[in-house]
Amino acid sequence: MTLREMNFDGLIGPTHNYAGLSFGNVASKSHGGQESHPRAAALQGLEKMKAVAAMGFDQGFIPPLARPEADVLRGLGFQGDDAAVLQDASKNDPVLLAQVSSASSMWTANAATVSPSCDTNDGRVHFTPANLRAQFHRSIEPEDTGRILSVIFADPARFKHHAPLPPCDQYGDEGAANHTRLATDAQRLHLFVYGVESRRKEAPRPHRFPARQTLEASEAIARRHGLDSAIFVQQNPDVIDQGVFHNDVISVGTGRVLLYHEQAFVDSDRVIDMIQERLGTSFVPLCVLGDELSVQDCVSSYLFNSQLLEKPDGSMILVAPSEGEQHEDVQAVCRRWCTEDTPIEDVVWMNVRESMSNGGGPACLRLRVPLADEERAAVHPGFILTPERAEQLETWINRWYPESLLPDSLADPQLLTNTRDALDALTSMLETGPIYKFQQ
Repeated sequence: MTLREMNFDGLIGPTHNYAGLSFGNVASKSHGGQESHPRAAALQGLEKMKAVAAMGFDQGFIPPLARPEADVLRGLGFQGDDAAVLQDASKNDPVLLAQVSSASSMWTANAATVSPSCDTNDGRVHFTPANLRAQFHRSIEPEDTGRILSVIFADPARFKHHAPLPPCDQYGDEGAANHTRLATDAQRLHLFVYGVESRRKEAPRPHRFPARQTLEASEAIARRHGLDSAIFVQQNPDVIDQGVFHNDVISVGTGRVLLYHEQAFVDSDRVIDMIQERLGTSFVPLCVLGDELSVQDCVSSYLFNSQLLEKPDGSMILVAPSEGEQHEDVQAVCRRWCTEDTPIEDVVWMNVRESMSNGGGPACLRLRVPLADEERAAVHPGFILTPERAEQLETWINRWYPESLLPDSLADPQLLTNTRDALDALTSMLETGPIYKFQQ
């Protein structure tokens, strides 16, 4: 079976704002309260999608969730119509208002964990939406995310959709940001990276910032997806405490290649030996030493939060955030990858500054879905990025998105009205029928 990896980027929503909600995410916290630019953010994300598609890779997108989520406010005791609950929350709990207004679903690397049909016991592509229980503003996403994924990948003969794991500390799950599928011609391996083993209190764990992914969650997903080729390794607690809140901030891999910082894992040498033993000599580990690039520089540049794209001939392109383009040490590492005997032939610098300022780079913005040709044909065509669809989305963004937002803007009932009108227009464009609760 021939697989093609299709990237589904999160379409950044009209309520994109900087509320600094994500504890442990240095960029998110450092920009909290600043003015955001939703229109520019969405257009930057769309430009990245268009660039990846122009390189010859399959590109899709996942629409934004409906925000602000007034029903969550009502469930927490605020009363009245939408305008009343927004105003009341703004006055009495502005942090909560920011949480139910977050556009964080744009980072679809956290949307789900995906396993291709050739690796699963029942021969279907499996999806488990992440429960995202570590952060309240993200914990309200999974039900809606799962519903949208079931619309995009609707054929039950080809796609299997699971419920999120139980939303508790033991099963904390942050999705594909902590999962990498590696493969050589003869072997494949699912690398699950966890931050803490919940059941063993004496296990290593970070002390400053929370570990968001548990070993128990990763094991459960591998079991329910029917994966016989999974290994589970622990992220270095010390780097979590330095702001590496997900594995995809310190490591990225695809196919036969894994890029990683030497401090990425607990006993990184042992981890690489384990992978090498499973995949054989075709596996290409590319290590960045601390002397070349510090963990702090990894976090500030988001070098490892890049997309590693494999072309049909086996060569690769790294789509990296433009913040690294002027960073001397980042440039040196990239030059080494491109000039030495590695599969990486080029680095493409991409401006996703609005997303970066809120704590997510190019890899955060995409969910990788490996598909066989017949599965690709079963994807809802409305969510596949064609030149015509990209032009329609650009027009839609310019029509509906605010140019700027401050935290105080979130209480404006007109923002909610405009956002719902925009999503109505989007679903009409995509010919999906109702996919949002407010449309029911």
